Amino acid sequence: MDIRPNHTIYINNVNDKIKKEELKRSLYALFSQFGQIVEIVALKTMKMRGQAFVVFKELASATNALRQMQGFPFYNKAMRIQYAKTDSDVISKMRGTFGDKDKKKDKKKKAQEQAASAAKKPAQGSTNVQTTSSQNQQAPDNPPNYILFLNNLPEETNEMMLSMLFNQFPGFKEVRLVPGRHDIAFVEFESEGQAGTARDALQGFRITSSNAMKITYAKK
Repeated sequence: MDIRPNHTIYINNVNDKIKKEELKRSLYALFSQFGQIVEIVALKTMKMRGQAFVVFKELASATNALRQMQGFPFYNKAMRIQYAKTDSDVISKMRGTFGDKDKKKDKKKKAQEQAASAAKKPAQGSTNVQTTSSQNQQAPDNPPNYILFLNNLPEETNEMMLSMLFNQFPGFKEVRLVPGRHDIAFVEFESEGQAGTARDALQGFRITSSNAMKITYAKK
């Protein structure tokens, strides 16, 4: 019997050697092209190893993701994707009772607010420095060519994450990271036009909520 379409997709055959946080970030980078993601759940318990749930805000997003990413080689293993048996209630059940979920949310929210207010005070000076440097980097774009220059990337960026983002575009060749710099990278395409298409589509893409990727053509 087919499972009824819903907002949550269930993924298995996931490479279980990947750390939980890296796995969640990579799934977000890969699936956010289909629409807004509400939550990603990947647990490392024996029962849940090699599996993950992605909850989309819109049903159409879940449907497109399931169709287009079925069998996608994710960390060298072909993903198997289906709709979750029940909608995102499955998430609550995996984490405990529904009541506990609300309590956890309140605790998490308080912790986030405290962290945000604490971070604001000491970091004001450094924020100004960052803003200035990113403005300098966003100088007028270079003449179009087949290599893109990415900056304002988050610390956890890796080659696999960027490859998954860019290989959905025709002509993608490779990602090159810069040793000792987590915030910049180069992406090479077969032609200038193909590089331009990817640049326009992913300009401002947020790998994390605080880092909007800036894309320009590389200097020749």
